[in-house]
Amino acid sequence: MAKKTIMLVCSAGMSTSLLVTKMQKAAEEKEIDSDIFAVSSSEADTQLENKDVNVLLLGPQVRFMKADFEKKLASKQIPVDVIDMSDYGMMNGENVLNQALNLLDE
Repeated sequence: MAKKTIMLVCSAGMSTSLLVTKMQKAAEEKEIDSDIFAVSSSEADTQLENKDVNVLLLGPQVRFMKADFEKKLASKQIPVDVIDMSDYGMMNGENVLNQALNLLDE
């Protein structure tokens, strides 16, 4: 299976770092080759230009940016979604990883 590159975007890039760690652990347990990382909303465009991202997940605090990212990424066919607020609050890395993988399967 090809490596899955999952980018998480939040307002400062800090709050999602724990979630990234938990998602990486879940991916390892499922033997999924992945590159999961978090960036601030101000860094997102630069990362999208420089990395081959497969899926983009937005933290609940920046959900208002979803339509903007969908427009930017439509030509690249990169799915965009907002992380479920309860999964984000509970830092449920496995559920958020599954959300990202489900987007890739659609």
